[in-house]
Amino acid sequence: MPDFFRKLANAIERNQSLLCVGLDPAPDQIPTLYRQSDDDAAAAILAWNRAIVAQTADLVCAYKPNIAFYEALGAAGMATLRATLAAIPADIPVILDAKRGDIGSTAAAYAAACFDDLKADAVTLSPYLGRDSIDAFARYADKGLFVLCHTSNPSAGEFQELEIADWRSLDREPNQPLYVHVARTAVSWSPNVGLVVGATFPEAVARVRAAAPRAWFLAPGIGAQGGDLETTLAAGLRADGLGVIVNASRSIANAADPRRAAQEMRAAINAARQKVAAAPVAPTPGAEIAPSLRALVIELADLGAVRFGNFTLASGIQSPIYIDLRLLVSRPKLLARAAEAYAALLADTPCDRIAGVPYAALPIGTAVAIAADKPLIYPRKEVKEHGLGKLIEGAWTAGDRVAIIEDLITSGGSTINTAETLRAAGLVVEHAVVLIDREQGGAARLAQAGITAHAVLTLTQILDILVKVGRLDAVKRQEVLAFLGKSQ
Repeated sequence: MPDFFRKLANAIERNQSLLCVGLDPAPDQIPTLYRQSDDDAAAAILAWNRAIVAQTADLVCAYKPNIAFYEALGAAGMATLRATLAAIPADIPVILDAKRGDIGSTAAAYAAACFDDLKADAVTLSPYLGRDSIDAFARYADKGLFVLCHTSNPSAGEFQELEIADWRSLDREPNQPLYVHVARTAVSWSPNVGLVVGATFPEAVARVRAAAPRAWFLAPGIGAQGGDLETTLAAGLRADGLGVIVNASRSIANAADPRRAAQEMRAAINAARQKVAAAPVAPTPGAEIAPSLRALVIELADLGAVRFGNFTLASGIQSPIYIDLRLLVSRPKLLARAAEAYAALLADTPCDRIAGVPYAALPIGTAVAIAADKPLIYPRKEVKEHGLGKLIEGAWTAGDRVAIIEDLITSGGSTINTAETLRAAGLVVEHAVVLIDREQGGAARLAQAGITAHAVLTLTQILDILVKVGRLDAVKRQEVLAFLGKSQ
């Protein structure tokens, strides 16, 4: 573990905090308490910074001075920055917000300034020039590098959300936002790389977490910029309850009582962490959705596996929503994440092997077998008239307990037909696991057939997620729910 991340982990544990306080002192906002004269802004800023550090050092995991505020004051400002850094306890890491981005000897000079001269523990960097702009910083093996991924400013989407195709992708993924490509690529450059992901765009936080599941995020935008703390942490925290550094600057520094403001922010962060930790990995209807599942829903929508419009179903019914999970085979990484969600449900489902429903669920069943380490069998739709003439493919023994794997439940008919075939061969079928329950009465029908249905997601949960991230309007959500109610 690089020294920065070790120092960060120790500060988090010691202070029970993911709070990072930004030291971004604007001269026109200096409290009267610290003003000695109108002509000496640098001295007033230093007094202000020292007071903030003294009042919050036992409440934070890091400090983040933005170098621009000090550079703007010239030599006196840089002297103030150095004195501020000296006032920060040695066991609390410093993230220098410099957003450097250049190549060659220029990048090396920037790196030396940040790390050799100012002795920062980590720095923010721009990836626009590619890996060349990061290499000089990555040579400092003990330092942290936070690469700008999706920033918190209102116009961030002008470039960062542009959809592009990555010709290097082995699985030929469809277009993805630029910031997702940045996340996937930047974390491959160095184990020291974290990502800057603004709290004002919670959907982006969820997508970046899906793209970089182990990376540390620096999340600005909470407080004065209006980012939602609970939503951000729900989208960004890793399974270990870590992975997000929440930055707050003006909301702490400009508060009448900075210590109290920091205490309240730390308490809010920890409450949100506890709430996320209590959320089940594979939720039941009405439960909190795990961040990984929210990201899964968003990617399913991106893939076109969840569509809204006017569709004719196999039954002839007109539906305002269409779900096509056959598309998962064209996105191997997404298929693997879906399989992990199935596997989480199977962990609590008694079975000796799993059975895929032909044919849509067979690729999914294969992925689930690998993720859950469960033997796979499947019944054929027709008996072969050559070879062994098997009706059920794979190795099995009468009396084995089998959980059926299906892509979704609508009426439950295909799952029941599969269960009847398996039961006729002497297999025990009591459970079925699906990715999506369309909530059209299929689970109840399965129960009547002696099969307990386990769904990773319900359609209502999917609708709620898509509304929350702005992919679906409330009117369309209500239309789909009304259709579900009528078609049960």
